[in-house]
Amino acid sequence: MAGLSPEGSQFDARQYDAKMTELLTSDGQDFFTSYDEVYESFDSMGLQENLLRGIYAYGFEKPSAIQQRGIVPFCKGLDVIQQAQSGTGKTATFCSGILQQLDYGLVDCQALVLAPTRELAQQIEKVMRALGDYLGVKVHACVGGTSVREDQRILSSGVHVVVGTPGRVFDMLRRQSLRPDYIKMFVLDEADEMLSRGFKDQIYDIFQLLLSKVQVGVFSATMPPEALEITRKFMNKPVRILVKRDELTLEGIKQFYVNVEKEEWKLETLCDLYETLAITQSVIFVNTRRKVDWLTDKMRSRDHTVSATHGDMDQNTRDIIMREFRSGSSRVLITTDLLARGIDVQQVSLVINYDLPTQPENYLHRIGRSGRFGRKGVAINFVTRDDERMLFDVQKFYNVVVEELPSNVADLL
Repeated sequence: MAGLSPEGSQFDARQYDAKMTELLTSDGQDFFTSYDEVYESFDSMGLQENLLRGIYAYGFEKPSAIQQRGIVPFCKGLDVIQQAQSGTGKTATFCSGILQQLDYGLVDCQALVLAPTRELAQQIEKVMRALGDYLGVKVHACVGGTSVREDQRILSSGVHVVVGTPGRVFDMLRRQSLRPDYIKMFVLDEADEMLSRGFKDQIYDIFQLLLSKVQVGVFSATMPPEALEITRKFMNKPVRILVKRDELTLEGIKQFYVNVEKEEWKLETLCDLYETLAITQSVIFVNTRRKVDWLTDKMRSRDHTVSATHGDMDQNTRDIIMREFRSGSSRVLITTDLLARGIDVQQVSLVINYDLPTQPENYLHRIGRSGRFGRKGVAINFVTRDDERMLFDVQKFYNVVVEELPSNVADLL
């Protein structure tokens, strides 16, 4: 990668920072206040006993950086904007904040959480249930691709929290199966991703139906201008809890590139690495659904066992494949960015970017999967001549150096 120069780069970090500063300052007054109190332990946060039991039973011992700063202001009912990398425990942060504030005697929806994909919504539902296990919380995931009738039946029987994707949630609100009368907390998870997927209008429509005094939490790894626009429109004196972009390190994840020169040479390179892949659980990212199918066929025709998942598959098939992968019966998963954020597999320690992501931000969501909660991980990027520019952008964006893959890759895992 020698000789890569910053000229002509798509992504200009200075411009990005200037734009952010401009958006964050309204009428010369800072729109946000920052919140810097840090709680070193869950015990010191003033949480209910049964919530603490759930947190410890789930396996958390010490709060992560975002949890140390983010749980308490949310519990206090403040509007919050929390920005931190994938895998740092944002989900448990807002789940704890919601569970602490629910009135369990009232079996009406009091908290609404929106997520960009079905997988992520279901993941959040699981975490919410697990953490609220001793509180008797009732949670339901409202996502597309499932029965509308069944959703209506469950909602009418009463739940405390609804987690869902914008389309189905809006549909339930419109049909009045989900009533906004008692919703006092509203969380947007992966806000950047939701906006880039074109959910902006639906999110605005949902906001219009909620009570004006609803508490709003926005959680995101990056804060593009559209996300800030939402915060200005719908939030009231929000506090911002920020793990700054240049601190969004990909700690614990060793990152390498393989110079494959041409697209046609990637397949051979991957097959050479296959034995290494199968030692551990690994995820391979490509940029299109068609390519997922193509690569899966190619690997299988060479007798390599792989699983594949992408957005064109129906939900049921995706669930089955993810179950196999989570259980470890399948060790190599080929997928697209669409599902990058729904893959929360504890054992993944190797991510391969067969294609580099088209946006530098997505790099984090792909490889931020592997070293979750301080575990080590390895990311390998296949780089053709055409990709050199993007690899340069990624290194600049995250302030990291991606080195050439050494021959002893198996020793790193």
